[in-house]
Amino acid sequence: MHLTKTMQHPNNVAGVILAGGQARRMNHQDKGLILFQGQPMVTYAIAALSPIARPIIISANRNLEHYQAFGWPVVADDTDNFDGPLAGVLAAMRYTTAELLLVMPCDSPLVKTEHLQKLVDVRAANNADVAVAFDGARQHPVFLAVKTSLQASLQAFLDSGQRKIGFWLAGQNTVQADFSDSPELFANVNTPTELQGLEAQASQN
Repeated sequence: MHLTKTMQHPNNVAGVILAGGQARRMNHQDKGLILFQGQPMVTYAIAALSPIARPIIISANRNLEHYQAFGWPVVADDTDNFDGPLAGVLAAMRYTTAELLLVMPCDSPLVKTEHLQKLVDVRAANNADVAVAFDGARQHPVFLAVKTSLQASLQAFLDSGQRKIGFWLAGQNTVQADFSDSPELFANVNTPTELQGLEAQASQN
């Protein structure tokens, strides 16, 4: 059966692509719209999420019409302060009725569906509230499978003036999904030099 964008995903998982930052080190370019191998980087995140999440929500605070052209709902933060990734997660939690939110950034084009599915599976297997990606050395806290029932906790955290994802995760029932066999997946693009390097890496594969 064809799964349309208006249907509830059978696993009750929604996705959110974090594209709401200011990208200061990228000369304030909108990273989700920067081309990687000829395609806007946000399209790689959409492709990774599409098989396992409905809807896919794009968290963006500028160029909203450009993001809307990809055919998915675009949700902005509650304020114009660029309050960081957690503000985008909170806005997505408010938008969706799904029980689980699968979170990824717009600038990690090497991550595929099977990697995101691992986050979902590890969270479920451990009956945790959150699963976060771990590369063997450190967490990658913008890759999450998180219960939307944590909305009130996240709201309170942001209302207190805090912004760091790691601090919020430390207060939740959080489990790590181990990606120590493939840490290169989490290569992302923060500067023009990093974009060139990742392009070169991808072209060799």
